Amino acid sequence: MLLAIDVGNTHMVFGLWDGADWKAIWRRATDPLETEDQLASWLSGVHGLSGLEMRADAVAIASVVPQADSHLELLSSRWLGVEPVFLRNGAEVGLRVDYDPPHAVGADRIANALAALSRFRPPIVVVDFGTATTFDSIDGNGVYVGGAILPGVEIASQALVERTAKLPQIDLVAPKTAIGKNTVHSLQSGVMLGYAGAVDALAGQIDAELGGGSTIIATGGLGRVFLGLCKTIQDYHGTLTLDGLVIAYSKLARA
Repeated sequence: MLLAIDVGNTHMVFGLWDGADWKAIWRRATDPLETEDQLASWLSGVHGLSGLEMRADAVAIASVVPQADSHLELLSSRWLGVEPVFLRNGAEVGLRVDYDPPHAVGADRIANALAALSRFRPPIVVVDFGTATTFDSIDGNGVYVGGAILPGVEIASQALVERTAKLPQIDLVAPKTAIGKNTVHSLQSGVMLGYAGAVDALAGQIDAELGGGSTIIATGGLGRVFLGLCKTIQDYHGTLTLDGLVIAYSKLARA
């Protein structure tokens, strides 16, 4: 049993892989100060609620929050009895990276690229809707060539509310029309439809720079919401990063 952990700035996603499928997937708010004992208590609880025993034969981690790494390492060694494997860069898993410097590409983006390449023929664009919305670009030769980083839609919406006196917080739901008939409707139009337009513009330009014909897919917490809103996005894969961690672990374990 492999425990894959994707550590993002807002959430940590834990997935339990049995070699053929995901037995369970759990999400938790990222807290870099949370100790390994606190994490173990929570992990034991969600295992129990899922009717599973808390055990793992291996642990693979992709983290963009370095302050949390030592706690996760101790969680694995103390409470699961295994030394974790951290995905750090593309070179160690055979992914060619054309970026300056290559090690600056986040581990989650490396995992996304590995999983995308295992499913689709390049060129590929992965749009990951998280704290930031990232665009991962893989050219026709399977080389990770960079991308773009856009402030996440939740951050953009929250910033608008915090910087204005009378605008309310809204649910991130797309309205039926772009012309708003009240304040909430108008905000949802600007935030959701406007954001979808920004994603389409960036994805379209990246596709053109890759030579056209790219497979453009979405992942991340809000990716499913934008699947129908963004004209460029062809499919949604919610476990893409975790799937990439499974592939990364197989390569790292062999190495």
